[in-house]
Amino acid sequence: MTTELIAFLHARLDEDAAIAGAASVPSKAAHWSLDEWFGRERPHSLIAVGSATHPTYLGHFTADPVPTLQAQHIARHDPARVLAEVEAKRQILELHTESSSLFCAHCEHEPPCPTLRLLALPYADHPDYREEWRP
Repeated sequence: MTTELIAFLHARLDEDAAIAGAASVPSKAAHWSLDEWFGRERPHSLIAVGSATHPTYLGHFTADPVPTLQAQHIARHDPARVLAEVEAKRQILELHTESSSLFCAHCEHEPPCPTLRLLALPYADHPDYREEWRP
């Protein structure tokens, strides 16, 4: 069961990295940001990539409370951050790969260890997720 869970996690992380990579901007220094401004009729929120002097706008939201929060969420979870999270999760996955058929290499729990189960939990809506992996 652990081998299948590890393969599942690698596949999901590969998908996350591919999507984030495709959405990335050429410069690693450029991150998504939120630019809020107030027009004559309504305030607006813009998702921008690049510097303050040369932004590229990705999305436009009127500043009603929910869309503004959505814009903040989108800007905060830009591709660079997603790629960093994927890399961190890959390292956690590597630490918790079992060293024998009896115990996790890092936390010494029986496989699949709680850490691997928790890493898989955000993907519980994926059709390949198995309920026996649920923590």
